[in-house]
Amino acid sequence: MTTTSTAAVFTNEILARAADLARDSYRPVWTGGSGEETTGESIARHLDAANILLATTGWARTYPSPTPVSTALPAIQTMSIKDMLSEMLIVVRDEITTAGAPRTLPMALEHVAHGEDGDSDTRYVASEVLTLLIRALTRHDQAAATPWTERQHRTHQDVSALLTAGARFARTYGPNAPQAQHAD
Repeated sequence: MTTTSTAAVFTNEILARAADLARDSYRPVWTGGSGEETTGESIARHLDAANILLATTGWARTYPSPTPVSTALPAIQTMSIKDMLSEMLIVVRDEITTAGAPRTLPMALEHVAHGEDGDSDTRYVASEVLTLLIRALTRHDQAAATPWTERQHRTHQDVSALLTAGARFARTYGPNAPQAQHAD
């Protein structure tokens, strides 16, 4: 597989192959942790919102720790209260300053789950849909979307193409899709 833009590789053939994988899955692909089926449109809305979020805040291949873990810190039992509070404030400061920072794919999917365009079920199913697409693309039954997006040569364009293909897949093959080709 080439390390250049993958926008063209998520073809209708890849989507159809992913639909076959979904159909042959041992568990219902479109059902989240609540036990309720999720519509293809709600999954597509979640994926579209994640794509917009990454376009707005930026995409990060992996989540860099803003503050390196210090190996010079003494054990908690020997730290003074002042040192403990200082370390805690540094962590809080770093978390606040990274609030608008670029996000990884899993972070974007999680963020959308807490808004108007998703919930924990749509986050779970959206992640499964993306993994199906990567398995269809790579033809490897253990491939997964998150490690695929974390490869060193991956770009924001690649991740955006995956999210766009996931939304298209959900609208085409998900429950309540206009056509009769359902993946469950």
